[in-house]
Amino acid sequence: MDQPVRAPTIIEQDAAAYRRVRARLPQLAVGLSAEDLAAQSMPEASPGKWHLGHVSWFFETMILAARPGYRAVDERLTPLFNSYYEALGERVDRAARGLMSRPSLAEVMAYRDEIDRRMEARLAEGLNGGLERYLFELALNHEQQHQELFLMDVLNLMSRSKLDPAAYQTEPRAGPVQDRMGGWASFQGGLTEIGAGDDGFAFDNERPKHKVWLEPFSLAADLTTNADWIEFIDDGGYRRAEFWLSDGWARVKAEGWTAPLYWREEAAGWSVMTLAGRRPVDPAAPVRHVSFYEADAFARWSGRRLSTEAEWEHAARTDQAAFSNLTGEVWQWTASAYAPYPGFLPTEGTAAEYNGKFMANQMVLRGGAFATPEGHARPSYRNFYYPHQRWMFVGVRLAADGAQIEEAGAHDAFRQDMIEGLSRRVKALPPKWFYDAEGSRLFEEITRLPEYYPTRQEAALLRRVAPEWAERFGPDAVLVELGSGASEKTRIVLDAAPDLAAYVPIDISPSALNEAAARIRAAYPGLKVLPVVGDFEHLAPPPAEAGPGRRIGFFPGSTIGNLTPEAAVALLRSARQVLGEGSQFILGVDLVKSPEVLVAAYDDAQGVTAAFNRNLLVRANRDLGMDFEPEAFEHLALWNAEHSRMEMHLRATRPMTVHLGKLAFRFAAGEAIHTESSRKYDEASVKALAQAAGWGLEAFAIGEDPAVALALLVA
Repeated sequence: MDQPVRAPTIIEQDAAAYRRVRARLPQLAVGLSAEDLAAQSMPEASPGKWHLGHVSWFFETMILAARPGYRAVDERLTPLFNSYYEALGERVDRAARGLMSRPSLAEVMAYRDEIDRRMEARLAEGLNGGLERYLFELALNHEQQHQELFLMDVLNLMSRSKLDPAAYQTEPRAGPVQDRMGGWASFQGGLTEIGAGDDGFAFDNERPKHKVWLEPFSLAADLTTNADWIEFIDDGGYRRAEFWLSDGWARVKAEGWTAPLYWREEAAGWSVMTLAGRRPVDPAAPVRHVSFYEADAFARWSGRRLSTEAEWEHAARTDQAAFSNLTGEVWQWTASAYAPYPGFLPTEGTAAEYNGKFMANQMVLRGGAFATPEGHARPSYRNFYYPHQRWMFVGVRLAADGAQIEEAGAHDAFRQDMIEGLSRRVKALPPKWFYDAEGSRLFEEITRLPEYYPTRQEAALLRRVAPEWAERFGPDAVLVELGSGASEKTRIVLDAAPDLAAYVPIDISPSALNEAAARIRAAYPGLKVLPVVGDFEHLAPPPAEAGPGRRIGFFPGSTIGNLTPEAAVALLRSARQVLGEGSQFILGVDLVKSPEVLVAAYDDAQGVTAAFNRNLLVRANRDLGMDFEPEAFEHLALWNAEHSRMEMHLRATRPMTVHLGKLAFRFAAGEAIHTESSRKYDEASVKALAQAAGWGLEAFAIGEDPAVALALLVA
């Protein structure tokens, strides 16, 4: 008979956490020479050997030495590894740490091993509560900070060599870069709370939690990319004083800044020094190694601004799913000066010097970088650096006042998605950009084609199940439709549920949304119609005037199939959070069927779908000033059996170059843009999708052949 698994004790948990954190820094040092670890590239950086010793000294000073009668491993090491603690006496000046040829690397590692031995013994006795436990957690987090600092300093050191050496074969990362999302996330503002609460570890500068007032604002869903920054450079960004703060402009002139740190302009284009050596600048990647002055200048050039730290934290806590790479890629500059929160109290004892003494002349960064240890960052985390510094793994996320006007926000997002999509090895664009006025008209025409079955089959199925499902809504329910379009299928639900309190259609196109809302108001004069302009992938709560009734999500049209599996889960998870406990969700999906039927539906004999696909290029020419030749691209519809999806592509019939401003994108003959994927489901895959997002599958109805399905999900 199997024995039950015993939960680890607090002592065992502490020991495991200690070993896990302490193992990382020596791992990062493997492969680096003793010379690499002894050199200091600039006064702001420290030798790798010093980092290895300092974090061990910190455990000794903060925890081991607190016991009466403790004897130091070697008292001579205190002035060598003391960073900035005035209460502990003299220390080696930071700029002179690279002159410490002694102790040797071997002696530093022996010191580290002895501290590990003593700490393991101390932890085996069990930590006292209160301050000692906090100092232990502080020391663990302090070591994680130095793991990132170690990589920052190593990169700066490697950048000083004419050999452009690689410190690692691949960059040490906590996780992959997330796909871009496009657009903006808008927030109403008001009174909110920021800062760390009393539960869990936080640095003293994150406390206390306190109230702040925010005006309405918007935050870019994505980080600023290298392609964005190249446009800034090409437009004279580093030569035009009007974009710069006075101190920043003085720094540009004094230090000759012309690009982010580690960038170099070569015959083949821009290159950048990374931990894996010098590489071509990836246009789609988030820009790194820019100072606050540069970030602020770029924001002004963009017609935007940097967020405050309170805005950033509020956005991160309110709707983290609305953003890509909020953490895990680069720290993000804010416009907030590093200052104490109201009621700030430094940590008791020697650790009082940890943060408070630096609360002047520095700026706050939020988020987390690719080199930040997993689990180290959190929404309340306050990183801080001087405004001229740029050797950190830091980038930019733009902000703006008020809720973004759809046209301006969509234009920015469309442009960003175009740059990112055409910069990929396999070019691709999000299908949401199909639906300008002409695209919406063409799609309505597609739905009436004999080959295109999904719309009429779903409408027939909805007429069959809507009366039964509407009985489950309850009184004064609120119907929230995602990507409402013309709202034609909505009428079937409205007719089946006459006691609805409100209808909230959400669509990215204001013109289509307002026209559809006007038609619904005229047809249902007693219904409260509250249209919301927005992207259904970044949902906001329904307007308060909708009333308190149960929220019913409505997402017909098999649109969920256009999303990646990860994005589909994220959308449904976000919808569950926004609609709330007890809500329901009607989801339309297309089912797997014969490839002949599927391909015909996406490549009709009249060529309407081909025109719909090419209209994406027409829109890019009109809205972004590009120079596509739409007729030089042929429409392709392909069944991808491996991923159970239909794909649409636009394939270049000859070599060509397409321009977006000063950016050029080259196409070889036969090279394609992947414009849409439409995944097909079965009941098992829908159930798995729903459960992954926190929904239960209440009902699953299948129509007549060629069959589509409707799923009723419950929260």
